[in-house]
Amino acid sequence: MAKEKSLVLVEQKQVSFYEDTILAIVVKRNHQQQIYVPLRPICDLLGLNWSAQTRRLHRDPVLSEETQGVAVMATPGGKQEMLCLPLDYLNGWLFGINADRVKPELRDRVIRYQRECYRVLSEAFQDGRLTADTSFDELLQTDSEAVQAYKMALAVVKLARNQVLLEGRLDSHEKELTAVTERLDQIEANLGQAERYVTQEQASQISQAVKAVAIAQGKKSKRNEFGACYGELYRKYGITSYKMLPANKFEDAMKFLTDWHQSLEGDAPF
Repeated sequence: MAKEKSLVLVEQKQVSFYEDTILAIVVKRNHQQQIYVPLRPICDLLGLNWSAQTRRLHRDPVLSEETQGVAVMATPGGKQEMLCLPLDYLNGWLFGINADRVKPELRDRVIRYQRECYRVLSEAFQDGRLTADTSFDELLQTDSEAVQAYKMALAVVKLARNQVLLEGRLDSHEKELTAVTERLDQIEANLGQAERYVTQEQASQISQAVKAVAIAQGKKSKRNEFGACYGELYRKYGITSYKMLPANKFEDAMKFLTDWHQSLEGDAPF
């Protein structure tokens, strides 16, 4: 197995797990921080044969690639290299332990590790919680100011998370709708349906004429008249966009807009 020569130790914690204390570390690997767990101390806590477990790790095609020797502060003032697994792979190793084959007095402990150890170690680094003490849940049943603040903070986090997810879905749906609209336009063009409507150049002339009318109308009303002018055009020809004006109505629409502008300004610029 080719192993990295050096992993930079960033942080080391003693995590309380019921009556046990588990060592966990943060290292820098490939320019990213990762949580690793030394395995020998856990083997000792569970009464497992370290040599047998080492052989099992080396036989496993996945775990053997992920194990890494890391120099940790094992004793005051001294470092010791320990075989470690990334936290994400810890349960892969734990679930390979047969609880029925350990000492009877350690069976429940092995099962507890398999069920909860990963969660507690993850929380220790992500949420700042360093214990699996179930009394924390009991404390949340009280009505102290700290508990209220904690619950309020959780509610705010949940609300923010839901908002982020909602915005992400809306953005995704908007992109999908835009793509569908463009696809329909392309299909219409391919089927020859685009010939039913004004050309792009004619649509531009219609748009410029509407804008000229809106500006002239705005001089008299002192308001923004663009929406009203477009609305009047749409109502007259029963359309929802000037680009959807039937081709055979182009001349009529231009005359309508010309007459309208002439009634406001006294001239016909288009």
